[in-house]
Amino acid sequence: MKTKISLVLFIIFARMMLLSQDVHFSQFNMSPLTLNPALAGVNYNLEAIVNYKDQWRGVAVPYKTFAASVDSRIRKKDYKNSFWAGGINAFSDRAGDAKMGLTQANLTAAYHLAIAEYQTLGIGLQGGFAQRSMNFGALKWANQYDQENGYNPDLSSGEPETISSFTYGDVGGGLVWSYNNTSGLVQVEDNREMKANLGVAVYHARQSYSFYKTSKEQLYPKYVCHGNGVLSLPTSQNLAVVPGFVFLSQGPAKEFYFGTMLRYNLQQESKYTDMKKLVCFYAGLYCRLGDALTPMVMIERSPYSIGLSYDVNISKLAAASKTRGGLEISLRFAPSDHFKQVYTPVINTPEPSYR
Repeated sequence: MKTKISLVLFIIFARMMLLSQDVHFSQFNMSPLTLNPALAGVNYNLEAIVNYKDQWRGVAVPYKTFAASVDSRIRKKDYKNSFWAGGINAFSDRAGDAKMGLTQANLTAAYHLAIAEYQTLGIGLQGGFAQRSMNFGALKWANQYDQENGYNPDLSSGEPETISSFTYGDVGGGLVWSYNNTSGLVQVEDNREMKANLGVAVYHARQSYSFYKTSKEQLYPKYVCHGNGVLSLPTSQNLAVVPGFVFLSQGPAKEFYFGTMLRYNLQQESKYTDMKKLVCFYAGLYCRLGDALTPMVMIERSPYSIGLSYDVNISKLAAASKTRGGLEISLRFAPSDHFKQVYTPVINTPEPSYR
């Protein structure tokens, strides 16, 4: 019975590793450069983020993901209404007994064109290098089981010749529309904040990928569609709604993730003094359709934010995981005074003439 259970679990996790080619975070707003290269410079003048995720600890060896990123707007006087932005991000992911791993580092460049008051349209490109690795010696194959003795490591796995690691170059790109009436500040003083962005991105346009020496499989391109916003409630001086969604498609794998949070401002930020910082609390619920529910909280005291979420598994895997999914922690540093003069993307309009 234990052997059958182990085989079933291995098949389940092997399938998940094949379909879940890329790392992704439940707190997608705290991981912009893994979502869309065009998000560099959209939300803040400067932001630095660290992410950690621990997944499926109740089922097997936990899947652990670490990530870090920095993105910033680039200001020059002659840019006027539009601006450049750049970023760098890196992540490392380890999965299961075989320690199937991905380590990658990327550079990102983006350009944002002002198309109307408070609105920009941006394009971003990302390029980097990645390494995939796996410890095949830790895997047990069906061919290594016999009816008399059970598992026998001396039996051949029957698998083709493998390699333990390989490296490759990778590219991605995206577009994003953004609306922000705070002119680059973290918050406006009278709680009349309206922010929104909507974007699409593609990663791995054409990339070979295989641990088998005799095979040259193509890594499926990943397509992303995402959106999120911040809308202050006109009936309240302290409340705002923060909805969002992400749709991912990579080969046969599809994911739709959506939900919302409520933000309560404990203290507004002053435009006139650095002594009074923004302090607010977020709480909400997201759903990964057919897979997990994710309660989420975040505390922000400008310029720092810390987010905490937990994926509660509701799929068929819940029988093995006992609904335990993944713990995720994110930390962001985003100083609003990174540039001495706050930049407002506004289209210049001609002054009226009088005759």
